[in-house]
Amino acid sequence: MKYGIVIRYEFAPAWLRLTRDERNAQGQVFQKEIVAPFADRLSVRHFDAEAFNAGFSDFLFVETDDLNAYYYFIERLRDSDFIAHEWVRIDDITIGIQDGFKEYENAHENERG
Repeated sequence: MKYGIVIRYEFAPAWLRLTRDERNAQGQVFQKEIVAPFADRLSVRHFDAEAFNAGFSDFLFVETDDLNAYYYFIERLRDSDFIAHEWVRIDDITIGIQDGFKEYENAHENERG
């Protein structure tokens, strides 16, 4: 099954106090140390949302077939400077199954009358 996961988060003022060069350097750390180890099992895309929503500033869209890899990705994120330095606060995580109803129907095909 393919899972789609939306992680909504807010960048804190401490992040905004960093220079753009410092933020870009940390963005490279995020890609190399947090995303790259799971790149063969996760697709991770970043979206800016601060101009469109007051409840969170950004969100990640993660796609995977491997929930263990997703869980380990989150653990690595939680162990990172992004959380330790309180640069980021995760507001909400939503998960869904792509075409879950089709998976259900295929799994229960013999039960239909």
